Amino acid sequence: MQTVYEAAGGADFFLTLADAWHTRAMADEVVGHAFSHGFHPEHRRRLAAYWAEALGGPTTYTDSYGDETSVVRMHSGNGPHEDMDRRAIVCFDQALTDVGLTDDNRLRKVLHDYFAWAASTTMSRYHRSSDDVPDGLPIQHWSWDGPVGGMGSEDI
Repeated sequence: MQTVYEAAGGADFFLTLADAWHTRAMADEVVGHAFSHGFHPEHRRRLAAYWAEALGGPTTYTDSYGDETSVVRMHSGNGPHEDMDRRAIVCFDQALTDVGLTDDNRLRKVLHDYFAWAASTTMSRYHRSSDDVPDGLPIQHWSWDGPVGGMGSEDI
């Protein structure tokens, strides 16, 4: 069966999606605040590699940038931020439209579900302190049927 990564079109698609999401996120007054203290100059490329790996693509993120622990730590220690998470998901849905996924099809739905899950669980779980994030977390993989290997919000 074709992976979500393959169905989406591979690395180029995810870089285009990361560009579109980043543009939307920066324009949002709440989500953009998360970037107000700066961000890595390769943020879009790193984000694209992370999404690609999580959705069945090559291990570029893990091989070049870090593991799930490093990603989750970047998003931790900022207190609860449900409104920002919701708005980030809206930005993602708008970015999907921006890159041409306008139909209510299976690919758009699985990409939305993945991003919503990641934003509201894995990236929000350790709101008190980044020190609470365990070492050695693997990238959380997602398939057409959801989290791979039983990795739901309770497992992270």
